[in-house]
Amino acid sequence: MRIGVFINTPGQLHFYRNIVKGLEDHGHDVSVLVRKYGEMHDLLDQLDVTYYAYSSNPPSKLGKMLAFPGDLSRAHTYLKRQRVEAVTGFGIYNTLADRLLKTPDIVFTDSEPMVNSLSYAVQYRVFTHFTDAIITPAAYRQDLGSKHLRVESYKEMAYLHPNYYTPNPDVYSVLGIAESDDFVLLRFNAFFAVHDVGIHGFTAGEKIDLVNRLESAAHVFISSEAEVPSALKGYVMPLPKARIHDAIYYAKLLVTDTQTMATEAALLGTPTVRSNTFVGERDMGNFVELEQRYGLLFNYREPHKATEKAVELVHQPDVKAQWQAKREHLLSEKIDIAAFMLWFIEQYPESRREFADNPDVQYRFT
Repeated sequence: MRIGVFINTPGQLHFYRNIVKGLEDHGHDVSVLVRKYGEMHDLLDQLDVTYYAYSSNPPSKLGKMLAFPGDLSRAHTYLKRQRVEAVTGFGIYNTLADRLLKTPDIVFTDSEPMVNSLSYAVQYRVFTHFTDAIITPAAYRQDLGSKHLRVESYKEMAYLHPNYYTPNPDVYSVLGIAESDDFVLLRFNAFFAVHDVGIHGFTAGEKIDLVNRLESAAHVFISSEAEVPSALKGYVMPLPKARIHDAIYYAKLLVTDTQTMATEAALLGTPTVRSNTFVGERDMGNFVELEQRYGLLFNYREPHKATEKAVELVHQPDVKAQWQAKREHLLSEKIDIAAFMLWFIEQYPESRREFADNPDVQYRFT
């Protein structure tokens, strides 16, 4: 089978890399289409992914909207040339580029339209109308209709499940510290995406205060999509992007205003403090579940509260052992989403009918 896979962000690249490998190992011809920008350049090279760049992803939100028709046209032309028989991705680009081909379109998403702007909600209204199947985590709080299938997993399990990920402790030497040393990882968002309109996290001053409060207890390293304040440039982490998960796993604590990395840290058993203005009554279900059901994550709308919790956690000597036990509990209840997606794509449309008749079929993918 010829399959088109759309990858628009680093998180989506990690989600699909094991799925793509599985499809190729099973003899399928996979065409990967990417929006190539920023961190994607490094990751695509480091992970040795063969791809077609259908978009350069303009840096401004207006630029993205103006480029949208041309991006869709290039993607559609490429899919037609590759004679794909099915398409998968995270939403609007793959769904609309695929429509004229009339091939099955399978969406995985964990973003929830209620959390933010009208434009984001409109995107969902469009692609949910045209797609064939929408797979989400079971914790997803909204009902997307008859095409909606819920699985007991998270996007990040596609690459952080123990079936795929084994931590490498040589990350300590790369960071230039001893294995006996505690370190804290800070991850800051650029808030450039369309769905980030009106959303913000730590200000420059709050980032500086956070570092000042934590560095007396542990080494502090920063990973940031946006430029960091000049006073913090010495804290920027000297680590290849493809090794970030080793840093997350061994960190004593992650503090972040991002989305994906907060979930990654929680799933790896690292105490996690998340703060941005997504947090609140309309927050995404996975963050609510990770906090309330598993106790792996703390969500705060106010940065000063996040800082206080981070300071509290970094001074707890046994905090990592506590979180690893919580992680084991989570793993006992969640499935390998990459294995599930591989089966679902290969066996579609029979897989959709089988899942609809018996959702417990997912538990074969542990």
